[in-house]
Amino acid sequence: MRHNVSGRKFDRPTAHRLAMYRNLVQSLMSSEKIVTTEAKAKEVRSMAEKMITLGKKGDLSARRRALAFIYSEDIVDKVFDDIAKRYADRNGGYTRITKMVPRMGDGAPMAQLELVK
Repeated sequence: MRHNVSGRKFDRPTAHRLAMYRNLVQSLMSSEKIVTTEAKAKEVRSMAEKMITLGKKGDLSARRRALAFIYSEDIVDKVFDDIAKRYADRNGGYTRITKMVPRMGDGAPMAQLELVK
């Protein structure tokens, strides 16, 4: 039984799954909008919001924690300089998931994950 076990496994090893999450968060922060499956969007949403919250803190410790998750220093700079200032007066809810038509190949439910303006 999986009582109180959170998170989806996506039939991937742990390292592959975490790398996928990092790549999705990095893509979301750089382009501010991504299209992915609904399940992946729901998983990545909390991680992206945590990165924005670290950007709002703005201290050295928060920057190092963000760099431990997002490997691109340019994207971390964008989060801390641009995105965090945009949401300075907002307490969470930085992202929006919009459902889209299923994918043509396998019928997977698709969703668009974007940063709220």
